Amino acid sequence: MFQFLDDGTGVINCLCWKSEQLKEEGEDPSKSGGKHSDAAQGGFDPVAELTKLKRAQRERRCVEIGELLRVRGPVKTSRYREREITASAFYKVDDPVMAVQISWMMEVPQLYRECYDKPFQLQPDAAGDSSVSSLSRAINTIKDFLQQKSVSRFRPYDVQDLLEPLISRPPQTASADQEPVAGPSVCGQLRQLLKEALQCLVDEGIVYRKVKSQDEVYLVTAQDKDLLMAVKDVIREDSKREKYAEKGCHILHILSAVRQRFSLNVSREALELVLKSLECNSDIISTSDSHYTAF
Repeated sequence: MFQFLDDGTGVINCLCWKSEQLKEEGEDPSKSGGKHSDAAQGGFDPVAELTKLKRAQRERRCVEIGELLRVRGPVKTSRYREREITASAFYKVDDPVMAVQISWMMEVPQLYRECYDKPFQLQPDAAGDSSVSSLSRAINTIKDFLQQKSVSRFRPYDVQDLLEPLISRPPQTASADQEPVAGPSVCGQLRQLLKEALQCLVDEGIVYRKVKSQDEVYLVTAQDKDLLMAVKDVIREDSKREKYAEKGCHILHILSAVRQRFSLNVSREALELVLKSLECNSDIISTSDSHYTAF
């Protein structure tokens, strides 16, 4: 059943799934009357009250077009870049004089002024840790390079020069007689910063190493067509099996199969990026939480 919810910022297409327990059940007249009429006349009848409660629950669950709903749940973007709500709970709101709707419409402009229209800014670190700042800038520098150049694979020395401006150089000594201050060299700081930045990118799943060897080759997850094809083949083949025909393949099963057939070094974070890319391209669909099947 499709409903259209208006939250004051736009119209979002929603799909309401009803489980078997929430389906309306017909009342049996033989169970509701006659037998408990004497108890109802004398005082409290628990069976009659339970019947009224079930009837009220069914009426509250029945949603008609044009009714006002309050929905709780996150908003996400689907395959065709359409917004949808994953509702954790929803219920009807009794608003005969439109007081609730008017109050909300007056609150929306204030929310935009105070929150929605303001650019997101990270709060500066109170301790002023320059190492954390340098690492975050190094990660963003490598990310921008990979995205702008559409890099599919690279080696550490390919991006090492990009991080050189982020290294703080020691001040020059005033005279030749003055001894230099002992400390890590510029090359040592650069190699350490590059190592930490690449490790963070691996932890996020943005890059990975298909084969760990002395020749450090990093593959960009989003640009690796072989990895995307391997994941797609696993889902297409295994979703035909009777075990996964109904709900699809769980992400842990896909991860295990990809590691066996493609590379042992594929992380779950990298797999999640691949699954998201395949779903955006309508190559696969998510049937339920962490389950996927071929489209």
